[in-house]
Amino acid sequence: MVTGFVAAAVLTVSAHAAPAAPSEIKIGTLYASSGAFAAISMPVYSGLKFWVEQKNAEGGVFVKPYNKKIPIKLVAYDDQSNTATAATLYNQLITQDKVDLLVADSGSVLTSVAVPIAREHKMLLIDQTGTGASFFSKDNPYIVLTADPVSSIWPKYVADFLTTDGAKLGVKRVALLYATNDFTGTQATAVRNFIKAAGSKVKIVYDQGVPTSTTNYTVLINNIKATNPDAVVELGYPNNDIAFLRNLQDSGVKFNFVFNIYSGLETSHLLETAGAKAMQYTYTYVTSSVLHYKPEFGMGLDDYRAAWEKKNAGGKITFGFNAVAGYTTGLVLENALAKTPSMDQLALRKTIGDFSGKLKTLDGTFQIDETGAQIGEITPLGQVIPDGKGSVKFTVVYPPEVATGKPIYPAPQQ
Repeated sequence: MVTGFVAAAVLTVSAHAAPAAPSEIKIGTLYASSGAFAAISMPVYSGLKFWVEQKNAEGGVFVKPYNKKIPIKLVAYDDQSNTATAATLYNQLITQDKVDLLVADSGSVLTSVAVPIAREHKMLLIDQTGTGASFFSKDNPYIVLTADPVSSIWPKYVADFLTTDGAKLGVKRVALLYATNDFTGTQATAVRNFIKAAGSKVKIVYDQGVPTSTTNYTVLINNIKATNPDAVVELGYPNNDIAFLRNLQDSGVKFNFVFNIYSGLETSHLLETAGAKAMQYTYTYVTSSVLHYKPEFGMGLDDYRAAWEKKNAGGKITFGFNAVAGYTTGLVLENALAKTPSMDQLALRKTIGDFSGKLKTLDGTFQIDETGAQIGEITPLGQVIPDGKGSVKFTVVYPPEVATGKPIYPAPQQ
């Protein structure tokens, strides 16, 4: 009688015990060590790898379904900025390596090919910085954007500034130049929509898309000049911004207001390639690589940057927003693994949705909508100002509640 009771009790305990834990949690990702997207890909990869190494040094990451810490194995391949190669490698990570978690390479171009592949295989795509609005839809639960806002809301502060404070300063005519990819194409559409919705007197007088491979902007700059704009909004990847700023400086053309993306996202890289003088008085996004949010989870900016730079000392990778983005992705994964009831992909997706709006990291507040698009972590608008030491610093000019100074408009004629 006692023996039967004990046996039944053992069976009951066994039925509710944690499943047998694997020896490792496999995270699969891609990076681009060369090509057009290396400048944004390698910092993201370095940030993710930093988090992996940090967790492994602590004995692994806690995984709730197994109720223990488990080491992480990072399975990573080089796509060399090639979308066809990336597609093959994403498939390999899922079907051959059988990773537990799939993490996209940086940027919308290299993420775009992963979206349908992940959906087809019912694999949750952890999208680090691919912000193209077309990636997110109510009928696709297999994607989550972790480290920056979806492109459809990213330039809201740019457009709001132009139609409010900018209009008061004399901005009436805006030129819009953008690279035709998911990342910047979506932002261009957003700029148009925000300006139109504002109902102000500010009008777009030049609206031109160019291939992402564009490396010479001289003719385009002269065409823009002919429309006599008060503000120029140029949207591109790093190579586009570098070429545009260099060509603008060489041309001698002066615009009162120039916006570009990567002076704020990858400042060190642009200082090395375009130069401080070409960046001075331009406007850009001010990101979490210089803004000090108060994280409630993970390292703060100063501590992370110091640790990251120590680990990457002597390397060719510069610290910027993308290094923060990769680490932020790790923090999101860490929370998901610690709280998910199972390793089922949709269970992970639901868990991430459950802590949306509640996770505060060095990148700001993580918050997604029902499609998995990031609607938190919005970056203010800043102006690049000479620091008096041959380099630059940022003044946040919009929105007013976070502004640290007034915009210098029109830009000084240097």
